[in-house]
Amino acid sequence: MHLPILVVIMFIVYGCSTSDEVKKSRTVDDTYAAAIEAFEDEDWLEAQTQFDIIKLQFPASQYADDAQYYLAEINFKRGEFILAAFNYSVIRRSFPTSEYARQSTFKVGACYEELALPADRDQEYTRKAVAAYTDFKAIYPMDSLAPVAGDKIHELRGRLAERYIIIAEHYERTNSRKSALVYYDAVISEYPDTKYYEQALVQKLRILYGTAMIDDARGVIALYRRTVKDPQLKAEVDNMERNLP
Repeated sequence: MHLPILVVIMFIVYGCSTSDEVKKSRTVDDTYAAAIEAFEDEDWLEAQTQFDIIKLQFPASQYADDAQYYLAEINFKRGEFILAAFNYSVIRRSFPTSEYARQSTFKVGACYEELALPADRDQEYTRKAVAAYTDFKAIYPMDSLAPVAGDKIHELRGRLAERYIIIAEHYERTNSRKSALVYYDAVISEYPDTKYYEQALVQKLRILYGTAMIDDARGVIALYRRTVKDPQLKAEVDNMERNLP
């Protein structure tokens, strides 16, 4: 009589064990399905909860990189750009072969671009956006997004150059010409690919011309001749050159 009871108990234990394994396997699939459904419904809180469960309870599952990516996407859609940039960057570090690695690397730049301020304010995030897009181009030079990253780099570098111009003009207004020259020189040396390069050359030349720094003025004119684009600025430079001793 004891033997049949033992057999029944073993059957129940084995059945429960098998059921638990199936349930566990089904749980990660069901959790991912629930997370995606919530994401598509723009129920960000519920989606985040479900993706966090996958990260914490199933870190080695086939959905680990998906969960990480969608958590970053939720942050981005909610305007949490610093957190989004961090979560996107985790994809590249922890899942370098993931299908999301390429897009995540690009989106780190997009996060910092969203945080970048106008040229008259601090440019920390503008610089971070440039660095992130530059990384993307270096890692994925043949990707279809590489030209887009290049255009964004050019635009953001223009903002950085504009920032230097604003600071230089401020120093000019306060009669701190030496300080102004430092920032015009920064534009000339660091941002020759921007539209502010020609402007920086001419504004530097105005200071040199006005303070009778003749040799330096001639050097700037020679440099400017290789860069002429604006006819009005060219006319001004021509006039200054004619009046140099």
